[in-house]
Amino acid sequence: MAVVALKVPATGSRPDANYASRCVDTISYHPDRTMAYSHEAQPYATLAEALQNCTASWLKNLATPLADKRLPTRKAELITFIEQQLEGDKLATVWQRLDEIQQAAVAEAVHTNEPVFQSDRFAAKYGTSPNWGEKSRGWGGLVKSSLLGVFFVNGAMPEDLRRRLKTFVPAPKQIALSTVDELPQTETLNLRSWQSSLLGSDSLTLQVPITCRETERAAIRDLQATLQLIDAGKLAVSDKTRLPGKAAITAMSALLQEGDFYNDADLPASRDAVGPMRAFAWPLLVQAGALAALSGKNLALTRAGRKAMGDPPEKILRTLWNKWLKVTWFDELSRIDCIKGQTGKGKRGLTAVKGRREAVEAALRDCQVQRWVAIDDFFRYMVASGIDFEVTRNPWALYISSADYGNLGYQGYHDWHILQARYALCLLFEYAATLGIIDVGYIPPYGARYDYNELWGTDDLEFLSRYDGLLYLRLTPLGAYCLGLTDSYQPSLPETQAQLRVLPNLDVVAAGEPLTPADELLLNSFASRKSDAVWHLDRDHVLAALEEGRDIKTLQEFLQASSSESLPDTVTQFLSDAEQRACQLQNRGAARLIECADAALAAQIANDSRTKRYCLLAGERHLAVFTDSETRFRSAVRKLGYILPK
Repeated sequence: MAVVALKVPATGSRPDANYASRCVDTISYHPDRTMAYSHEAQPYATLAEALQNCTASWLKNLATPLADKRLPTRKAELITFIEQQLEGDKLATVWQRLDEIQQAAVAEAVHTNEPVFQSDRFAAKYGTSPNWGEKSRGWGGLVKSSLLGVFFVNGAMPEDLRRRLKTFVPAPKQIALSTVDELPQTETLNLRSWQSSLLGSDSLTLQVPITCRETERAAIRDLQATLQLIDAGKLAVSDKTRLPGKAAITAMSALLQEGDFYNDADLPASRDAVGPMRAFAWPLLVQAGALAALSGKNLALTRAGRKAMGDPPEKILRTLWNKWLKVTWFDELSRIDCIKGQTGKGKRGLTAVKGRREAVEAALRDCQVQRWVAIDDFFRYMVASGIDFEVTRNPWALYISSADYGNLGYQGYHDWHILQARYALCLLFEYAATLGIIDVGYIPPYGARYDYNELWGTDDLEFLSRYDGLLYLRLTPLGAYCLGLTDSYQPSLPETQAQLRVLPNLDVVAAGEPLTPADELLLNSFASRKSDAVWHLDRDHVLAALEEGRDIKTLQEFLQASSSESLPDTVTQFLSDAEQRACQLQNRGAARLIECADAALAAQIANDSRTKRYCLLAGERHLAVFTDSETRFRSAVRKLGYILPK
């Protein structure tokens, strides 16, 4: 079957930021102004039924392109005339008079289960809309119908007409997701600098370098670093929102492989801060995957989290992605800071995040592994393929700057690129890329997408979202594994391992490649640091780490994996001795110390069948009663004829 690719410029260039919105603008256009949007049109069983629901004036408009003589004026006669022009073989003759795009519009309706014309999908697939006729100025609708109008009466193709057309109209071409071989080096931005004078605006063209970030290895290392940071008790999140604060973001940022996507410290003071992405995402992802849970003010590893430290990282990353798809306590839309009204009434109108994420994932599944896709082409493919989603059922509750003038029910709601695209950008850039599912090509967000500049209240915004700079994505082999497209994963790049020398005197010396922040964090937890490259294993540090619940096997496996030689016997014995010492004492819970009048009474209570199960003899005249058994101990003691005063 023939395949048609979405129309894109030559390799090395990208459509301007407004192209996607122009393709989808026709969603609010319909050939018959009695219908506000195409999805409101109602299909009819027969052409006669559809024509009966038209006014005489509109029937005359439909009949005009079919006529080569004077038209009748009465409604019944007009209906008869139109039906006669579409009888038998005449229908094929009329269809052949349509231009290529109009014929494509007919084919799309004939060979799908949607007789209503889908203007948004059509424009996204073909890059244009069919000619419906002559439009009046402003919002007046059509004043003169084209020949296409007779095939879509009141916006829908009658069922009997569809059956007849299907006998000779060829199936429409399939849509394919366009890809590029190489990531362009730069992106051309056409910026406008508004002046206070009456001269209007000046244009400024910039060539902005595109940053390419390959994410597979970073995701694997960042996962281990995050688990190590949590294991060290140094990652705090809010007990109400589960979100990391400034201190947690700082701690995470220091551990990330190659740093976060943007570094606000490098920006001029006049620029708006972009903010964290990967450092923000990891604390949420590990909570969503049940690898960590709040304990006090900090996150602590769960049993699954401790197990994950020794499991293959690709399996953990796949689990995190699948768990993230189902998370309900966090909405990526909240990360689009300038869109207000997302709480209260506005929150009640938001759609379920699970459905939104699944839509984006479905489009990712159609991407070719290791092939770059322009983000605007990705969005057009979603719309053209019907992989669509809504963000809110009540756009009037969402607004920019002002709830009165800037609400999205009045402006921007039907522009897919404002809500759906921004949501998808966040999910892709902040979460899919963080997990190594996609590689990304991006620029700073300033002026990267000027598709929002006509919205009220956006004059002072340098970007609508911090994710606006995402220009390209590429599905990775790890991503294919996480999405279930492949059954196994083989790292595309070899993992390099820092070399350690573990000496008999219990010194650990870093040699070769520098340690990663996660590896340093692990050594700092178990050993005292003597210099930049030397650590010493001492009992106090090791026992302190074990007391906090850390597993000494993690240290032993790390030392063995990082050393080219077997661990010295002294080190093996030291670690084994520490592990044994950690098991000698067990915390059995809190207890109350009871003093008896004499040793005989203490012995009697400690050995009586009614009380001995609830207490232990502690010395000659003292009893230890576990706190959770105190009530039962008091009852048993009363049966012996004694009481324990409160």
